[in-house]
Amino acid sequence: MPSSSAPRDILYHAFSAAIGAAQPGQCLPPYLHGLKPVAKGGRRLVVGAGKAAAAMAQVVEASCSDISEGLVVTRYGHTVPCQKIKVLEAAHPVPDDAGVKASAAMLNLVQNLQQVDQVICLISGGGSALLTFPSPGLSLGDKQAINTALLKSGAPIADMNCVRKHLSAIKGGRLAAVVYPATVHSFAISDVPGDDPTIIASGITVADPTTFADARAILERYNIIPPPAVAAHLRDAAEETPKPGDPRLANATITLVATAQQSLKAAANYAKSQGLTPIILGDDIQGEARDVAQQHAKLARDMASGSILLSGGETTVTIRGTGKGGRNTEYLLALGLALKEETNIHALAGDTDGIDGSEGNAGAFWDAGTFVRAKGRDPDADLANNDAYSLFAAADDLVVTGPTHTNVNDFRAIIKF
Repeated sequence: MPSSSAPRDILYHAFSAAIGAAQPGQCLPPYLHGLKPVAKGGRRLVVGAGKAAAAMAQVVEASCSDISEGLVVTRYGHTVPCQKIKVLEAAHPVPDDAGVKASAAMLNLVQNLQQVDQVICLISGGGSALLTFPSPGLSLGDKQAINTALLKSGAPIADMNCVRKHLSAIKGGRLAAVVYPATVHSFAISDVPGDDPTIIASGITVADPTTFADARAILERYNIIPPPAVAAHLRDAAEETPKPGDPRLANATITLVATAQQSLKAAANYAKSQGLTPIILGDDIQGEARDVAQQHAKLARDMASGSILLSGGETTVTIRGTGKGGRNTEYLLALGLALKEETNIHALAGDTDGIDGSEGNAGAFWDAGTFVRAKGRDPDADLANNDAYSLFAAADDLVVTGPTHTNVNDFRAIIKF
């Protein structure tokens, strides 16, 4: 029998269990214990980027006593205190000058290393926007224009990061190429469907299988007309990103320390403790948020009472309106419209980093009373205007966690009682 706890409490605690499983203090230490000591005369440096970078750096400082120095960059408001590792902040998802300066400082830190040196690289979602160092001939404005266009286009993260890599002097394995001949051990919290290390934070320390031709094709696919300097660079640049087999990446390794699947399993275990039967749809669900919602609504109607449907991945939103919100609230609004006649279904959708899109909420709750509580809002009009945030705010159904210092991407849970 399901627990007597309120559905909203169960949904929130399942979300919290997913976030907890991906906390750096929980997932990172076991992997740090296996690091080899630094060779005589060598130094251990720490670099990193992402929404979890500062929290990961704090864990490294607690686990490794031989750090010489370090530098990581995280999103504004996601800092935690460190002693030897400098923590810088920059903008996300559209990069700013602080990200450019942080990237330059990071590249400078790892210049001219020797074979006896070691670098620990801490990678998490958001790192691609935070590490912004334009290729020669490009400006920050060029990068911002492309980033904004890609965000509005509905392009999946793999396509976005392919373009980003080919406009960058640090992404797509270029950081590892600078570190060589020193060793670089990367530890990553995955926020991408499929957990592909070449996509997480645009693969700053791994070989890049994509090309300039791929990046040009992506812009064409989404009808994005790049600034002239970007078009010229993608057409004429002589130096590709480091490819598999590049000798400069011979001393680079990467380990995934947290994934969406691990977080979904943690949520499922919590759900079982509440007497629910968990159904994990997958950790790599992609597609337009409102289309995914339609598919999940059908599954929710058909599933047995006492079940909870769990899923992760990263949906997208093609922005056509002028409203506020992110892909999780858009998904939830579309789900609610499809299930508005159902009184025994409750749902939560949120981003595990604590920020869904343009506002300060992680996501939202939905139940049959949401549209009633959102007095004066038209759910269909809000969906058409990409304004899901305003509806859930009016209903007092937002989920607000603040920065969680981790990121394994979208989390969705639907309970049927």
